[in-house]
Amino acid sequence: MSVRFTTRARSRAVALVVAAGLALGVAGCGGGGDDDGKPEGTASTSQERGSEPSAQENEATETLAELRGPDGLLLQVTSAERDDGGFVTVNGTLKNDSDKSMNLPAQLSGNETEVIRNGRSLGGATLVDSKGKKRYYVLRDTDGRPLTTTGITGIKSGESVPVFMQFPAPPTDTVEVSLQLPMFASGTIQISG
Repeated sequence: MSVRFTTRARSRAVALVVAAGLALGVAGCGGGGDDDGKPEGTASTSQERGSEPSAQENEATETLAELRGPDGLLLQVTSAERDDGGFVTVNGTLKNDSDKSMNLPAQLSGNETEVIRNGRSLGGATLVDSKGKKRYYVLRDTDGRPLTTTGITGIKSGESVPVFMQFPAPPTDTVEVSLQLPMFASGTIQISG
């Protein structure tokens, strides 16, 4: 009995030490991001956080474009930044301007089977470079998930939800592109960076 009791006590002590170490490790990982006004992380970190934007993304003040959609939906684009990694991140806010709660149209996910299989998203968005005569689709990760806000199924009346989309970057001399989202009017935006 004493060997069994000692083994159990030792196992519990080890489990307690491991749990405390993990808690300290997780606490040390918080904070993140630079204070240079850029959103922290890339799409993969945003997806790990459940597509929740950082506090810095919520502080955007200038609206680059407003795209009107069906039934009072409004997409306000607040930034379009070119990254050294070869992509453009578009940030904005999706708002329900109607007087009733609504489900988001399934068409916003686009019509590609691989994207649709991964749930509701803004995977149907595209950037159009008129100058270079090219269309850029939302990037996907290695599992086919779109690098955009996912999981939004509905928005209450008057509610706003922060969103992002990542695209391959057009050539550096292309600054002006058109953002298109199914069922929304298109809008011209300026790429910074």
